[in-house]
Amino acid sequence: QRGGARRRGRRPLNAVASDDDEQVPETVLPTDKFYHGRVLRLSNGRQTGVVRSRSGRDIPFTFQHVVMLGDKRRFEDLHVGTAIGYDVSWTQRGLRVSVMKILD
Repeated sequence: QRGGARRRGRRPLNAVASDDDEQVPETVLPTDKFYHGRVLRLSNGRQTGVVRSRSGRDIPFTFQHVVMLGDKRRFEDLHVGTAIGYDVSWTQRGLRVSVMKILD
């Protein structure tokens, strides 16, 4: 039934939880809102590099287009293996690192 109140045996979406419903444990949220990874490769001449995410995905960046946060903001502060927090954005060439913070 389209727009119906029941969804395959579950309570309606607008129903109020009762005391006998299961209590969902609170999850601990990370202290920052960044993805975490490590610098995999760097090219000093072109000031580009690749970040490897925790899930194993390689995400490239061009330092000129990255907003650096934190105390360490220079390309020279990055080294292979440096732990970083980062955010990404979509470009014409695919996914790229757009914001970076050095965690080490």
